[in-house]
Amino acid sequence: MCHRMGKQRAYTLGARGEAMAATRERILRSVLDLSEEKMTIEITLDEVASRAGTSVQTVLRHFGTREGLLDAAVAKASAEVAEERRAPAGDPEAAIGVIVAHYERRGDFVLRLLSQEHDPRIGAVVGPGKLLHRAWVEEMFQRQLDARPGADRDALVDLLVVATDVYAWKLLRRDRGLDPDTTRARMFALVSAILAAG
Repeated sequence: MCHRMGKQRAYTLGARGEAMAATRERILRSVLDLSEEKMTIEITLDEVASRAGTSVQTVLRHFGTREGLLDAAVAKASAEVAEERRAPAGDPEAAIGVIVAHYERRGDFVLRLLSQEHDPRIGAVVGPGKLLHRAWVEEMFQRQLDARPGADRDALVDLLVVATDVYAWKLLRRDRGLDPDTTRARMFALVSAILAAG
């Protein structure tokens, strides 16, 4: 009898833990979805709770404060971005395909973040994001960069950063209205020209 009650209690605690994790995930996803629709400063706890199908009190129980919630959402988004940008190093065409797919999914959101970088919390994300993009460029094109020992590596990396930046995607995709395939082809042409000239 005691053994059965212990098993039942462990099962109940496990189920409760899973339910809490699912609620936390719904809350974070609600913040991320809302941040794609409006400025972060405009997002209220009431909106987050409503979209997550829970109460403001539950949101605060999970994250403590609105700031704690936003910090956790930023950490989650950063982890998702790192995964989305994963590509085989040394394959420029694959790298451009991955980065354009990433921008198709998050480009408008990233541009919205960049427009808010005066906010210290957003600036804390955007600043490291720029460094991560440069590191991504160096990793993706390391083989091509190493094959040009006499070239100015920093200059080549600067040019590759510009050619693969979200603003390059915006100019082609949003401002020019090109489709994703044409955008990918133009960005690949830029990268190819930079690598050939280097």
